[in-house]
Amino acid sequence: MGPRSVFPYLIRRLIGAVLMLLLVSLVTFGIFFWLPKLAGQTTDQIAAGYVGKAPTAEAIQDTKERLGLDKPVVVQYGEYLKAIVVGKDYKAGPVTDHCPAPCLGYSYRSSQPVLETLLDRAPATASLAFGAAVVWLIGGITTGVVSALRRGSLWDRTAMIIALSGVSLPIYFTGLVSLALFSYTFKIFPGGGSYLPLTTNPVTWFQSLVLPWVTLAFLYAAMYARLTRAGMLETMNEDYIRTARAKGLPEKTVVTKHALRASLTPILTIFGLDLGLLLGGAVLTENTFGIPGLGQLAITSINGGDLPMVLGITLITATSIVVINLIVDMLYAVVDPRVRLS
Repeated sequence: MGPRSVFPYLIRRLIGAVLMLLLVSLVTFGIFFWLPKLAGQTTDQIAAGYVGKAPTAEAIQDTKERLGLDKPVVVQYGEYLKAIVVGKDYKAGPVTDHCPAPCLGYSYRSSQPVLETLLDRAPATASLAFGAAVVWLIGGITTGVVSALRRGSLWDRTAMIIALSGVSLPIYFTGLVSLALFSYTFKIFPGGGSYLPLTTNPVTWFQSLVLPWVTLAFLYAAMYARLTRAGMLETMNEDYIRTARAKGLPEKTVVTKHALRASLTPILTIFGLDLGLLLGGAVLTENTFGIPGLGQLAITSINGGDLPMVLGITLITATSIVVINLIVDMLYAVVDPRVRLS
């Protein structure tokens, strides 16, 4: 298949991703502004959620006017999309703050645009997600391939037992155990709350993320190892694998270029979902290790009733999943040329 066959495939996936993002924004907005009204909440009760624990009548009325909560939901959604494209002005007391595009809302708790706070927290979450992804991909796929090639051996059984343990144990348990052993007992790695940005101190950044990377990767690598093993066992029995061996190709080439490549399609599928979800915030891992990322921000915003921030995090999480899956769809055309025709 040449570039002409790939281009229409990519265009279809790109159009689908844009439509999905619009649908995600509609559903997310509806959850926060339309469903409460269907559940019986009044506009004043919705506005009270943006004010605080002891809202006054004046504060509620002021919030309704600032956010336009007394307008029809369709009009509110239109203004929300318009703010994403061109920005919006928000009145915070006697002053007016401008939220530049793409504006995801304004937090009256922190007195700053939502996107500004999200961008400040995003590097920590991205460092955790991408670092852990590298570890679990290398560890999980390698373990799965070796287990498939040595089916029934001691290595295979041991690896699958460890994989089952990784899937079964919750992240807050393995995280606390790793902190107790490697941070507080043997003092090999820094403890929780020691995270520093990469630009501030690269060495401390790396040291503070080793345990979170390994702990988070242990959970995901187990699933990837089992999936890779199952895919390899199925693929190694295919006719084209026997044909490749009959042609005299080296076993390394047969395994990596033919068998493993054919087994990567389901791996790419779940990888897109897992990485996209983590980019929206690894809540348990970030709270366990004290990493100031989007997951920790989500918990703080929920506890503090900062609804614009919660809405922004929800939309960013959904957008991350859609974008990563768009990239995965593009990789499909490289890994398996047959999908270009679908």
